[in-house]
Amino acid sequence: MRKIPVFVSCPTELNPIQERKRKIIFDILDEMLMEPRAIGRSDFPVDYPLKEVYVIAKHCSGGVILGFEQVFIESGIKKRGIADREAIIKDISIPTPWNNLEAGILFGLKVPLLIFKEERIEGGVFDYGITDVFVHSMPSEVPGKSKIMEMRQVIQTWYGLVSRKYYDY
Repeated sequence: MRKIPVFVSCPTELNPIQERKRKIIFDILDEMLMEPRAIGRSDFPVDYPLKEVYVIAKHCSGGVILGFEQVFIESGIKKRGIADREAIIKDISIPTPWNNLEAGILFGLKVPLLIFKEERIEGGVFDYGITDVFVHSMPSEVPGKSKIMEMRQVIQTWYGLVSRKYYDY
């Protein structure tokens, strides 16, 4: 049976714990006969990367955004130089900026989105209420049976939208 292509926004390089979390999600996608497509993993650019994202995403029926920490900041200043807004921030996790670029392309193509993020990830597409999509917590490294069932249910609901888009072509 042919798998439904879905675009996955995820950093190419992950630490071992992040890789295990990614694998949990990819295993569920595979069980539901979806084919993850991602720059640097399944697809390698022949042109400039942003164009390749668009070309690949155009042929996908859904999008998965995986917000993994790529930069950790112990402390810093937010909105520096804006007197009434400046604040000291601590323990901030920043995802790859590609998550927001790729989410924007997928949103513009009107494909159903599924968004997961690690605990301290925020900003852009990971802020609640930015899109019509609920932002889900990334699974733990070794999730229990009930968490796996919960994730399957979330992905199954999204799969309904993805399959509708796929078969409407």
